[in-house]
Amino acid sequence: MTTIFGAIADDFTGASDLAGLLARSGHQVCLRLGVPSAPPKDSSAFEIIALKCRTAPVDEAVSESLAALAWLKAAGAQHFFWKYCSTFDSTPTGNIGPVAEALMKALDTSQTIYCPAFPENGRSIFMGNLFVGQQPLSESPMKNHPLTPMTDSSLMRLLAPQTTASVGLADRLVVAQGAEHLKAYLSELQNDNIAHVVVDAVANADLEIIARACADAPLMTGGSAVAMALPYIYQEKGLLPEKPAITTRPALEDKTLILSGSCSQMTQAQVAAYKGPAYQLDPLELREGGLAKAQEWLSRQNLEQAPLLYATAAPEKVQKVQQALGKEEAGALVEAALSQLADDGFNAGVSRFIVAGGETSGAVAQRLSINQLVIGDEIAPGVPWCYATISGRNCAITMKSGNFGQKTFFSDAIDRISS
Repeated sequence: MTTIFGAIADDFTGASDLAGLLARSGHQVCLRLGVPSAPPKDSSAFEIIALKCRTAPVDEAVSESLAALAWLKAAGAQHFFWKYCSTFDSTPTGNIGPVAEALMKALDTSQTIYCPAFPENGRSIFMGNLFVGQQPLSESPMKNHPLTPMTDSSLMRLLAPQTTASVGLADRLVVAQGAEHLKAYLSELQNDNIAHVVVDAVANADLEIIARACADAPLMTGGSAVAMALPYIYQEKGLLPEKPAITTRPALEDKTLILSGSCSQMTQAQVAAYKGPAYQLDPLELREGGLAKAQEWLSRQNLEQAPLLYATAAPEKVQKVQQALGKEEAGALVEAALSQLADDGFNAGVSRFIVAGGETSGAVAQRLSINQLVIGDEIAPGVPWCYATISGRNCAITMKSGNFGQKTFFSDAIDRISS
């Protein structure tokens, strides 16, 4: 099938999030981890390339994103999407704006939108300000994020230092008047040389209006939810068949491993709520003594009871570790440890992996040499089970962004794939 939609995501959990929402339509979605080395072959209508570039140097992020764009173009994609976190995780020197501008130049377009809203998960934008639930972004737990602390709620102020062209706003009063009005308003801004437009959204109905207004644009950017209506819009336009393909779940063994590197408030609650066997990793101990204790513990576990290995900790403990090791070394130690333990689990027969945290998910997927995933059922909004073949074995993996899912997410994931 010819590819209609091509997306580039700045981390693996974000790509999985987008894939899960698109797969609600029933159309086949293919998620590729990293830019494929081979030319496009047997591509799906919806192709997503997951990069690991959220906190990478800007030049590296831009280069990788342009390589992904080239592959998606070769696959036949007609519409493109730059996907980043629904909490706009970045810094003043971050990658969201620079990558968007590079993609705009490559696609010869002078304007794109920014809409990281995800109402189902409590992310909304009003008058250009991003909210997490009822809290402004800068007052939410994201202010303590270990890599991208969000200390400003204004998306326009966050975006302006990252771009070379002007930033504008289409507020909810504009969106509420419908897709045609929004489309005309964006055109007016474009005539005024406003290249980067933050668009308000507080409900799914707003997201559909935005999607309809921008469905023909060369490039959209945002969180996953603003793309959710696109399969239905493309179907209305005759770009997709009316009867989508059905994804079947492969046969899987019951051995399961849970790996958590996220330190988000919700993941802390999910770790605390989990009733199965669990082992906490300490980066300071990892630096001094290595991984032997954790590996010995894992070797004694019944993998059908889904043991949990986690480095999840409260902000004060994370800060203490970062002061001792530095942010980069602390993060690298955790990623290396959890990815090695994932490999140990696979060698012991694990075929179902539950992973919490964007950086952790990227490290685990790379260690397991996963390069392509088929998207299955959602466990929670934006968090699907995904299927792959690893060294000839059918496997499933779910990659959860830190703040996604309910407190019972780990057991919910097991129940979903076991039903």
